[in-house]
Amino acid sequence: MEEYMKVAIVTSAYMMLLTTSLVGMGNLVTKKDFDWITSEPLLLLASATICRLTNDLVGYGFEKKPTAVECYMNENGASKEEAFAELQEQVTKAWKDMNQESLRPTIPVSMPVVTRALNFPRIAHLFYVEDDEYTKSEANIKDIIHGVLVEPIMSV
Repeated sequence: MEEYMKVAIVTSAYMMLLTTSLVGMGNLVTKKDFDWITSEPLLLLASATICRLTNDLVGYGFEKKPTAVECYMNENGASKEEAFAELQEQVTKAWKDMNQESLRPTIPVSMPVVTRALNFPRIAHLFYVEDDEYTKSEANIKDIIHGVLVEPIMSV
């Protein structure tokens, strides 16, 4: 499972997506911010873990590639239900780690960078809360995006 997660976090392209999302932020982003990302801090690893595992949980059974569910089941001789429970626990722990790290007063990057890192798993949660709305985009993804971007709960 540990080996799978090392590869899965890289192949999820989370770090690459986060890095490229900073490019248009102008002077708000410094070299120090990019150095922080490449150091793979706990906040980013937790965020990437949330994205990867939530995708694996909802993709189990229809994706044609092995997921964390199969890896956990094979390594531990666990049932599907046991694997889901353990992976959900790992997601919960990752949320706690990510939130704790984002509130550290000593975090060496600007809040806009931290906010970007926090927003990726938030979006993953929207896409994967019940089903894989990203892969099965004919479903409710239009309504999800409309609700978040066009009619947000709070308006600033």
